[in-house]
Amino acid sequence: MGRYELVKPTLRKRIAARIFGDQLKQLQLGKKISKLFVSLVAVVFIGGYTMVTIIDPYGGAMANAFEFDYNVGGDAQTYGYATTQTISFERSGWKIVTGDEAAAIYVANAAPPETGTIKDFAFSLVTSNGWGRDQYSCLVALWNRESNWRWNAYNSGSGAYGIPQALPGAKMAEFGSDWQTNPETQVRWGVNYIKHRYGAPCGAMAHSNKMNWY
Repeated sequence: MGRYELVKPTLRKRIAARIFGDQLKQLQLGKKISKLFVSLVAVVFIGGYTMVTIIDPYGGAMANAFEFDYNVGGDAQTYGYATTQTISFERSGWKIVTGDEAAAIYVANAAPPETGTIKDFAFSLVTSNGWGRDQYSCLVALWNRESNWRWNAYNSGSGAYGIPQALPGAKMAEFGSDWQTNPETQVRWGVNYIKHRYGAPCGAMAHSNKMNWY
């Protein structure tokens, strides 16, 4: 009798079983299935989140249109991005450029000119115009390319003449009738031409790099 009382359903359960019959069993089974489904969804969500975090922690949040490359093997880190966009930005006297614009204005520093040479004369004109050493370096690189600083350099194709490759050469007569033989006359004309057309030698150099003439 005592054992029967331990397993005997309560009065409430017996009444419910008599009224609802098998429907009660089905209801209890539905609750179990619902709990099992919710538990399964939770396990799948947690597992998926864990795998994404481990394999690619920045896969979604950090995606963007640029591709960054880092070089950490040297003394300093550098980075770049894969894009064809040209950036030009000016503020407070500084200008930031990229791509061809940056390449066009980069020139290595020229060696100090030897006293009494035509390059020394050109350097004196550069400083008298208030330009710095960088502008002198651009002038040296530009005329190295044009004539290698030869006063009698002549381009048979275009007719350009002299150190600055004036076209036609007779333009330099404005600064002296000896323009054909005097390198100082040619340099004076060339520096004056660059100043009024490009502002400074580096401007002429950038134009020459881009257009192959100045």
